[in-house]
Amino acid sequence: MICQVYRLGVIEYQKAWNLQKQLAEQIAAGEHPPTLLLLEHPHTYTFGSKGQAENLLWQQAQLQDQKVEVHWVDRGGDVTYHGPGQLVGYPILPLGLPLPEPDTGKTRLPQRDFIRYLRDLEKVLIRSLAHQGVPAGQVRGQTGVWLQPDVASRCLNCPPEFKVAPSKVASIGVKVNVRGVSQHGFALNVAPDMAYWTGIKACGLDNQNQISLEQVLNKKPDMDQVADSIIEEFGRVFEFEMRKSEGVVLL
Repeated sequence: MICQVYRLGVIEYQKAWNLQKQLAEQIAAGEHPPTLLLLEHPHTYTFGSKGQAENLLWQQAQLQDQKVEVHWVDRGGDVTYHGPGQLVGYPILPLGLPLPEPDTGKTRLPQRDFIRYLRDLEKVLIRSLAHQGVPAGQVRGQTGVWLQPDVASRCLNCPPEFKVAPSKVASIGVKVNVRGVSQHGFALNVAPDMAYWTGIKACGLDNQNQISLEQVLNKKPDMDQVADSIIEEFGRVFEFEMRKSEGVVLL
């Protein structure tokens, strides 16, 4: 099966969100193949379905000064950061027909299938990071991709706590709509300005170390090479033929 890949460069969060919803409808109707959007956002904080306003630590004046937008969205999880230098991937895939939940009237993808989808996204990122010479893995009970202290300690200027606890290099937050199509996805810290993570309590958790490939490699990675490795591993994990496109009609 073909998966269409669009490399969109830097794009406003709202515009990308609208595009996801448009493509999800087309994919559910059989009018468009499964799709992977790869892009970067301007400085943005997003809150998911479990978001708590108190996890935004910067006041309005500082948000304006740092040119940060804030969006409340329909993915899972709490608050995260997006910005230039961070590679964001939005897989829009037909995962299957959700089942009705008893007594609620809502529909949801079976838990086993949803968890498998999250683990597969982690697998894509872990394998992609191996292309860069960076060993990564999972942390039991948490979603995302992490570097163990012995790997994070390669960072020459990171604080001491990075040497005693895992550091998160990629975040994942997704939604599966009522027609069984995935939206939202993953964000890999390639070479963003990590100071923006201080404006939030990431994922609503205390003392969550955030790290980038640039910090570990002690040089700025090539974004195109990182994206190419993700495309390659995405095709392998999800068993797609990845077809790249130069553009897409934006709303």
